Amino acid sequence: QVQLVESGGGLVQAGGSLRLSCVASGRTISTYAMGWFRQATGKQREFVAVISYSGSYTYHADSVKGRFTISRDNAKNTVYLQMNSLKPEDTAVYYCASKYGRNWLSVGRDEYDYWGQGTQVTVSS
Repeated sequence: QVQLVESGGGLVQAGGSLRLSCVASGRTISTYAMGWFRQATGKQREFVAVISYSGSYTYHADSVKGRFTISRDNAKNTVYLQMNSLKPEDTAVYYCASKYGRNWLSVGRDEYDYWGQGTQVTVSS
């Protein structure tokens, strides 16, 4: 079993930056693809980004491409989401998730095995 704990959320003005962290415990995450999702109030949880087991490959949703960057440090069992040029529409609870299996590129939330509790990101205009 993998436990995931996100941190780094907060209140930021539009155009600002935040860096989210997700620390895993229970197992090494080097054999898991890791993803970030977000859920705004009244909306479904949506895919943000995913990174392959070693970190060699990443994929970002079109809505964040060029502004957000997912990365990982397997030695620290940690995944990051660097968020730049934030917009009010980025306001949401951000969740990290792990996926075990052959296909690292997964954008569906049902494909992930473990989830963190989430961290709130609020972007003011």
